[in-house]
Amino acid sequence: MFRRNTRRGNYAYTVTRVKAKKSQLIKEEEYNKMLLMALPEISRYMSESGYQKEMSELAGRMSGIDLVEYASYLNMSRVFTSILKASEGELYTMVSAYLEKWNIWNVKMILRGKSFGLDEKSIKEDLVPAGSLKEAHLDKLLSLSTVEEILTEYSRMDSVNIPSDLIAAYMGTSGGLAVIEDYLDKFKYARLLQAIVPDSRPTLMFQDYVRREIDLVNFSTIMKLKAEGIYGEANVMEYIIPGGKQIDRRTAAQLANIESVSAVSSEISQMDFYEAVKPLLDAPVVSIRAIESALKRYEMERAKKFSHMNPLSVAPVIDYMIHKETEISNILAIARGIQSGLDTDVIKGLLVI
Repeated sequence: MFRRNTRRGNYAYTVTRVKAKKSQLIKEEEYNKMLLMALPEISRYMSESGYQKEMSELAGRMSGIDLVEYASYLNMSRVFTSILKASEGELYTMVSAYLEKWNIWNVKMILRGKSFGLDEKSIKEDLVPAGSLKEAHLDKLLSLSTVEEILTEYSRMDSVNIPSDLIAAYMGTSGGLAVIEDYLDKFKYARLLQAIVPDSRPTLMFQDYVRREIDLVNFSTIMKLKAEGIYGEANVMEYIIPGGKQIDRRTAAQLANIESVSAVSSEISQMDFYEAVKPLLDAPVVSIRAIESALKRYEMERAKKFSHMNPLSVAPVIDYMIHKETEISNILAIARGIQSGLDTDVIKGLLVI
């Protein structure tokens, strides 16, 4: 749980640091070069770039796609941790709260890995210890065998109250983790919003930013369910995360009740992300993957504008973190795509640039 911090953040210092880091992110032309490389060449390219330290550390015990994946996540967790350590006052509180999402990511990865019968090493390659749960905490969770044991220990570590009836419901089913993952996602945003005390301009802006992020998550969820033929309040509202800015409970119910994907367009015409997805919703065949990519690009542009409008606030920090997360996602898409033998154009379509 986060405590209210009455000290003003050291915005000038931290923003200067993240701006320097942002200038080092991989550019579009560099992605184009990587698309033409074999996997060993990508490893070598990363070893000569900002991932040099992690690649050198891990090269003796990993290779191929494992090395690229683990080094990428390790680099990101170290970068985010360094930003958190450099932050002070209310800025520290906001950055710390934002990074808590990686706790949820890690718990979900461990639960999924265990349910698929993966070994600890394989699961660990997908973990990002950028939140309050560090490597020792994650190793402890990895050492546990059952979902019940993992959730009980995680609840203790991170002061999370996971209802016992939720775990009991999971134990009584065929093993689907969706109900637990949905709970964790809602908890993530509930605690983030709770951590933000909107009593200053920076914290007020951050609260608004997070609520609009919830809008994008909920819209994406509604569209994915609709594409699977799932619609109607009774079937959709249980997946909606409370706290959105434009998509409140009433609007979410209206969108949920629309039967087809293509009919959604007119209902969201007043929302700020409408133009980003309109051409895709109006297309003869609606691609949910394309909509998700468009929403990610919109989120990046929104973070950039948010940063430019509020240069001495938490905005540039969040902007950088979103771009760094996207860089990791793009690197992994290229590496995994090349390993799988996908066509270059197909891989490029997976990138968010």
